[in-house]
Amino acid sequence: MQSTLMIYDGTVPADSGVLRTGGVPLAPAGFSWPICGSFCGGPLQFFAHLPVEYGVLSVFVCQNDPGACEFWDATSGGNRVHLFPREELRPVEVPATGVTLLPAASAIRTHVVTLDPAEDGEDGDDDEVAPDAYDLARSGWKREPEERFGRQREVLGSLGGSPSYLEDDRLPACPSCTGTMEFAAHLEEGISAQTAMNLGGQLGYVFVCRDCREGAFLTN
Repeated sequence: MQSTLMIYDGTVPADSGVLRTGGVPLAPAGFSWPICGSFCGGPLQFFAHLPVEYGVLSVFVCQNDPGACEFWDATSGGNRVHLFPREELRPVEVPATGVTLLPAASAIRTHVVTLDPAEDGEDGDDDEVAPDAYDLARSGWKREPEERFGRQREVLGSLGGSPSYLEDDRLPACPSCTGTMEFAAHLEEGISAQTAMNLGGQLGYVFVCRDCREGAFLTN
């Protein structure tokens, strides 16, 4: 099993094109800042800029009145995921009001963890639940192999793989083609108040339909 962890790697300029949380979104010309469709009608907060092989995922979540707008639900209108082409992206003008930006932009580096299921408790018994790749990789993350304890708070999520402990009935359907969306990324809140994304203490999930260029977000 493999998991591509996203590891906190210090601060980065707000308009950087690298993998990051926070900062300002980069989008094609003419893009308008997304508005909450759940309750408040205010601008969404920009969470993450995620360059992937098939484009750039841009994640927005409502934080104007946490708890009032159902930002944890994929169909509530309280969040938005856009899939942009990689080329000709530019910083988006930030609305003058509303909770729109995180206090700091955090650079992310990736680290591929390869796990041997046999070493993590999987004995081949059909009645046993297979180990969760992301959960194992995150809990065991250490910068140096000889470190005694892990550094889980440095893990900001992962790219690809499968959604950790998410029931099949919560997998979002594409609003255009109605097919089940592909899992794209996990998001964790972050390591400090200055860098944290408010996920209500939950794990965030990013999904995408490449063909329709639609995205979805939810928390567990």
